[in-house]
Amino acid sequence: MTTEQWPAVFTARVVQAMREARQAAGLTMGDLAQGCADRGYPDIKEQTIKNLEAGRRASISIADLVVLADVLGIPPVALLFPLGTDATVEVLPGREVSTWDSLAWFTGETPTTQPAPQGTARDLLDLFRSHGDLVAAATASNALARERRREASTTLDRNRRAVLLDRAAGYEEHAFEDSADLRAFRTRMRERDLVPPALPTDLAFVDQPEAQTHPEDGDQ
Repeated sequence: MTTEQWPAVFTARVVQAMREARQAAGLTMGDLAQGCADRGYPDIKEQTIKNLEAGRRASISIADLVVLADVLGIPPVALLFPLGTDATVEVLPGREVSTWDSLAWFTGETPTTQPAPQGTARDLLDLFRSHGDLVAAATASNALARERRREASTTLDRNRRAVLLDRAAGYEEHAFEDSADLRAFRTRMRERDLVPPALPTDLAFVDQPEAQTHPEDGDQ
């Protein structure tokens, strides 16, 4: 493929993925255009979509891509790289690599042998992914702790209650540690003048003063 051909071929691949997603969702071109309008983006008309799918339009803007992906209910990156259908893709003119490697490059997940230098784009991506992992861990451990405490409170068998309370205490300790780790990580982010993502409602206590950090403090 020549350098001149690459932009049109890349766009055609995106449009093909869009068409397949539209058909899989049972949407007409009119439905897709209406969905864009419903999201406050009326620039994409039914004729625009017809021109794209017919190959009469050889470009698509980033704004178009994002809104169309939302209407189709798929991640925008899924329109860019045909993961699972094509083994390789020409990610840049003359650069043919595996589709997964292309997608990982686009999302900043390409493996590195050394930690990314602090302050670089890759470092920020890694940092926020680590934050997401900590949120997931704290969410899961706190949910388990609450469930074990609930089980203990709903039995009238004294022996079983004692066992369940002891088990709940163990889960609560894990939840406390996960929550404390998350709190410390968010503090370090702020020390770097970064704004951490908003926490789920169930973890709002993590950003409260130290005395209220333990998730079970308010339940006793």
